[in-house]
Amino acid sequence: MERCGISIMNKHYLTKDRREEFTRELEELKTKKRIEIAERLQRAKEYGDLSENSEYSEAREEQASVESRIFELEDLLRKAITISKDGGGAAKVGSTLTVKKGSGEKTFTYTIVGSYEAKPEEGKISDESPLGKAFLNHEAGERVTVATPSGKSVYEIVKIE
Repeated sequence: MERCGISIMNKHYLTKDRREEFTRELEELKTKKRIEIAERLQRAKEYGDLSENSEYSEAREEQASVESRIFELEDLLRKAITISKDGGGAAKVGSTLTVKKGSGEKTFTYTIVGSYEAKPEEGKISDESPLGKAFLNHEAGERVTVATPSGKSVYEIVKIE
């Protein structure tokens, strides 16, 4: 997308492991899967009339799906920023935070990740989520107020790794 002659790219944050997973998937699709589909299409063409050939239609649909996924992965990897944990300092994508909610003593641990890796049930929160956005650029000892659907919540950042 371009606006006023300036290219605007969406950034995608990925851990090294997730980047490698996407790279392996892309390679698999571009080699093995494309070959399998080409073979299926060739066999289907041998059956004759393509207008009533369900095998050919299914193979074409799968081909379109695979090509779409290849495009998506290539775009994602081109725009991806690999994150790493280097601990301390202000919270950023890749940081693991230990926080206390409100005045309670119960602590929570969250890792700020890119949206492709978010799994809130595992404590992996997206940098685009309200909680993730609120923690970014804050340091241990700071209090952060987060607007949630059920009202405002205050978190104290205990530790950043």
